[in-house]
Amino acid sequence: MADPSLPCELPSRVGWKTRFRLFGATLLERLPSDCPLCRNGARGGALCGGCHHDVVHAMQSGVPRCAVCRLALGPRDHCPDCTVRAPAFDAVAAAFDYAGLGELLVRQFKAQRRFGHARFLARMLADETVARWGVLPGNTILVPVPASRSSIVKRGFNPAAELARFLAPRLGLRHCPELLVRRLDGKRQTHLQRRQRLDNASGLYACTRPLGGACVAVVDDVMTTGSTLDGIASQLKEAGAAQVVGLVLARTPYRSQADG
Repeated sequence: MADPSLPCELPSRVGWKTRFRLFGATLLERLPSDCPLCRNGARGGALCGGCHHDVVHAMQSGVPRCAVCRLALGPRDHCPDCTVRAPAFDAVAAAFDYAGLGELLVRQFKAQRRFGHARFLARMLADETVARWGVLPGNTILVPVPASRSSIVKRGFNPAAELARFLAPRLGLRHCPELLVRRLDGKRQTHLQRRQRLDNASGLYACTRPLGGACVAVVDDVMTTGSTLDGIASQLKEAGAAQVVGLVLARTPYRSQADG
């Protein structure tokens, strides 16, 4: 079994300063700690090998998934999200499903404000991104989904922004959180139907400058219907992005769409 404490291979374009910081972080990640899920021995505050395997297994098991949004298809032969309306984004990488231990892990991070999870969760997402696509194009810009004011007040932080902060150096990408702004809070999406989610996300976000053919990687914690990413991708492509991909920590299964 692969050691979950080891970082993914860095792109050659990563500078020596970033490599030095990541080397220091890797040393810290080797310190003994308790697994956040089972409390057995682990390293650096991350998951133990067994829990890591259990969390990512469904995503890596080869079950049929939508080639665009990574939704597990189950007995269906088509994606119920992407066939409702073709998404503006091009593809998605997700570290694990928002179910079982994966859901518990995300809830620890978001609801229980375990900020220390961001480092190893970003590493898990980086590993999946590299496994899915290899090295992203050199002109890729990394940007987190902006949180609403009400969400910031409730949690005290933006989970997507924390993930992006640790993810960017691991993938050797330019981190530009100021590229996206949220125009208004909009309705809370938890209890909205799928079509309502798409309509609610339209016009919520704006790109702050022309993109001139860049690739943009949008970071989020949980992806449910893809409505948020779709609305953002539309704005980014209007601003000149050649490609928009989503890097999401967890993908919600169709049977339990509930969280964003």
